[in-house]
Amino acid sequence: MPEASTPIFERDGERFLPTELARGPWDAQALHGGAPAALLARTVEMWEPGHDLFVSRLTYEFLRPVPLAPLEVSVETLRPGRRAQLVGASLRSGGDEVCRLTALRLARPPASAVIAEDTPAPPGPQQGRPITFSLAPTTEVSFAASAMRMRFVAGEDSPGPATVWLRLAHPLLRDEPASPLVRVVAAADFGNGVGAALDFERFVFINADLTVHLHRAPEGEWVCLDAVTRISAGAGAMAESRLYDERGPIGRAVQSLVVGER
Repeated sequence: MPEASTPIFERDGERFLPTELARGPWDAQALHGGAPAALLARTVEMWEPGHDLFVSRLTYEFLRPVPLAPLEVSVETLRPGRRAQLVGASLRSGGDEVCRLTALRLARPPASAVIAEDTPAPPGPQQGRPITFSLAPTTEVSFAASAMRMRFVAGEDSPGPATVWLRLAHPLLRDEPASPLVRVVAAADFGNGVGAALDFERFVFINADLTVHLHRAPEGEWVCLDAVTRISAGAGAMAESRLYDERGPIGRAVQSLVVGER
């Protein structure tokens, strides 16, 4: 197993080199969606610092499998503004765009408008059952099995809805602590896996996108997904996750799924 200090990505000048900790479940030479999603969230979070705006929504489109290869990141302001901004970030490999993010940053509500939270978080991570999670029938290092720590509090024994706490066990980049936003995005991409409705041995259910809506800034290291997958024959499929930190609810994540028989 990699040492705890091993990062998910290494810097190489202006490029980012994914380590084996970024590997996904569907292809040994492609990344788990949570790894590039976290990298792009970090990029948006650091873009044009000084604005007192809250990252309210992140929408990712996975245009093609993100390869286990050098990656280049770009970022730009798509719509400037004091109260609402759109920021775009892109990930490229070998000149091809492989993942795109559009992030909405909004002015924070005044304290007089804040509504007290009355919904508690699910049972905490200390009450969950630790497991090593991987959809792939392999023992090799991967994002799910090695970079994440998971503790299920419901639904781990059979396909269907599940509630699970997740925590990044490795830094995204060497010598740089991951922010709570980065941790939330890295966890949110697991909804279709932990809340899988189908047998991995018979079906693939790959998410082609990921949208994360937040109504509160996340706190701490642990993120909880209360995940469910919905599939309509002859129509479409999606995974939806209610998101929590240890204080309570923080938002929702939705993934559109490509489902097929193996």
